[in-house]
Amino acid sequence: MTRNPSRGQGPVAGSSPAADRPDTAVPRAGHDGTSGLDPFFTFDYRPLEAVESPVDGRRQTTYWSVERGCRGPEPLPEWVVLDAGAVDTELGVLKTGKEADVFLLERAATDGSGEATLMAAKRYRDADHRSFHRSTVYVEGRGVRKSRDQRALARKSAYGRAVASGRWAFAEWEALCATWEAGLPVPYPVSIQDTELLMEFIGTSDGVAAPRLAQSRPGRGLLEHCWEQVCGIVLDLAELGWAHGDLSPYNLLLHGEVVVVIDLPQVVDVVANPQGPELLNRDCLNVARWFTSRGLEVDAEELFGRAVAVAL
Repeated sequence: MTRNPSRGQGPVAGSSPAADRPDTAVPRAGHDGTSGLDPFFTFDYRPLEAVESPVDGRRQTTYWSVERGCRGPEPLPEWVVLDAGAVDTELGVLKTGKEADVFLLERAATDGSGEATLMAAKRYRDADHRSFHRSTVYVEGRGVRKSRDQRALARKSAYGRAVASGRWAFAEWEALCATWEAGLPVPYPVSIQDTELLMEFIGTSDGVAAPRLAQSRPGRGLLEHCWEQVCGIVLDLAELGWAHGDLSPYNLLLHGEVVVVIDLPQVVDVVANPQGPELLNRDCLNVARWFTSRGLEVDAEELFGRAVAVAL
C-alpha cells in the first residue's frame, strides 16, 4: 500500500521533544476471532461529556490536553499546529448528519510564528439524538471490556448512552489512525477528546470542502482514474482484514484528482464479523453502481473476489 505522495507528511520543524509526543499503538487486524479494530477492548471508558462548540467561536487548543494515545500517529504532517497557546476558532458547519455533525475549525498559533491550519471537527451525538443505522450489525465480533459498561449499554442509562456515543467516536479514531499509518488516503487524525474527533480538513485553504464523489462529474479519463483509486481503497482495507461497511460515492471525496475515503466508524473485520463478507460485497456493489451510472463499465463481483482473496 502506498500513500498518495500529495498528502503532507514528515518531521515537524520546531516540534516538542519526543517524550512529549504521541505514543500511539495502533491495533492491526487479526483472525483470532476478535477484530483487529476494537475500541471496545482498547478504550478505557469514563463518563463522557459532549464537547460543545467553542464559546463565542473560540477556545484554547485541545491538542495537549488529551492523553498521548489520543493524539495522531507520527510522523506528524507539517501543517499540525503544536503551539500550546494556539486558539481554535469555529468557522461554520461543514456537514450535518444523523450520527454526528462536522464543523470547520481554524487552529492558529499565538507564539508569533503565524502558523495556522484548518481542521474538521466531527462531534458525535449522544444516543438520544442519533440514529446509527443497523449499529448492531457493525459491532458483531466486538465486545466491551468493562462489565459496568456492558450493563449500562443494556440498560441504556445516561452513562450507557455516553458510552454508546464515545465508542463510535473512538472506533473512527482507531480506524483513521490505522488506515493513515497503512497508507490509505484518509484525513489525518489530529486528536480525539470525548465525542469530538479533530482531523485534517480536505479542501482548499479558503475553507471550501472537497466535493463528495457523488456530486462530481469527472471526465472519462479522471473517472477511470477514480475507479482505480476506489479499487485500491477497497483492497487496501481488505489487506487489513476490513471492509468499510458503508462505502458509497457519498463518503468518498474528490480532492483535485485524489479520492479520499471518510466516515469510518463502522469498519468491520471481514472474518470476525459474521456479516463481514456481506458488507464487503455491498461496498463493492455500491461504488460500482455509481461508476456504471456514469458510463464506465466496471465489475463489482470481480472487485469483491479480489478483496475477499486479500482479506482471507
